[in-house]
Amino acid sequence: MPSPSPVLALSTASDAAAGLPFGLDISTLQTYVLLYLGLSSLVFVVVWVVGYVRSR
Repeated sequence: MPSPSPVLALSTASDAAAGLPFGLDISTLQTYVLLYLGLSSLVFVVVWVVGYVRSR
C-alpha cells in the first residue's frame, strides 16, 4: 500500500504553514476563513428572512 502524500500527513496546523499560498501564516488564514464563514452565514439568514417576509 503506498504511503500517504505529505500534504495529507499533517499532525499539526504548523506543519501546513510552509505550504500556504501568498506567504500567509496560519492565523491570518484562519481569521479570513472565519470572517468568510460568518459573513456568508449572515447573508444566508438575511436572504431567508427577506424571502419569508416577501412570501407573506
